[in-house]
Amino acid sequence: MTILYTALLLGLMGSLHCVGMCGPIALSLPLRGNTIVQKIWGSILWSLGRIVTYSLMGALFGLIGAGFKLIGYQQVISVTIGILMILSVFLPSIFKKYASGGLLSLFNPIRKGMQKLFQEKNNKALFLIGIFNGLLPCGLVYMAVAGAIGMADFRLAIAYMALFGLGTLPMLLMISMLGNVISQTIRKKINQMVPIVVVLIGVIFILRGLTLGIPYLSPPKEKLSPTMHMRADTASVAKAVENSCCHPDSLK
Repeated sequence: MTILYTALLLGLMGSLHCVGMCGPIALSLPLRGNTIVQKIWGSILWSLGRIVTYSLMGALFGLIGAGFKLIGYQQVISVTIGILMILSVFLPSIFKKYASGGLLSLFNPIRKGMQKLFQEKNNKALFLIGIFNGLLPCGLVYMAVAGAIGMADFRLAIAYMALFGLGTLPMLLMISMLGNVISQTIRKKINQMVPIVVVLIGVIFILRGLTLGIPYLSPPKEKLSPTMHMRADTASVAKAVENSCCHPDSLK
């Protein structure tokens, strides 16, 4: 059982937060062409660049999650990630202090690289702006990364981050095309829902790790534990060998 839908939900509901972080970039994109189709394609290329970066993050952190699964800690990791997501909402000051000060200066080369690309008006530049954009610090992306680790699977983690990126695409595409079409009041109301979504996803990860046997939400332990599958496979192989014509007992 996977919970990939939480990635799309996080992207869709959190996209108003993305407007605050990436909105200025979306409004300043060097979109080329004279037709609306060409401009839409340019904006999509920018988002595809972000999605590629998010997917690569999924690959990296998916391997970390898979490592925890291999040594039997998938349940612990799932519960831990769920708790961290909830804490990030109720105790944000704990996390904000690590995202301030000298740490932000590490991203200056990325910002400078993006500034150079903004001077070029071509599709390649738009795609590369998206690649760099995906590397900029963002609390919502960190929540998605935590979810990717919780997938404990290389391929699922890539899919998780890609779906998160796709979830943010509609809102940012609209912003890049139409500007600030959503009023500050509506944006504020939707932003108030983002913490609720993060808490909901955190609860889902905790339930998943508790293996309560709830269909589509908290699978039984044997579905998560690789050791149980390995024992089952070993038993099947042993039985097959025992019944084979090559087994010594079968020659008696």
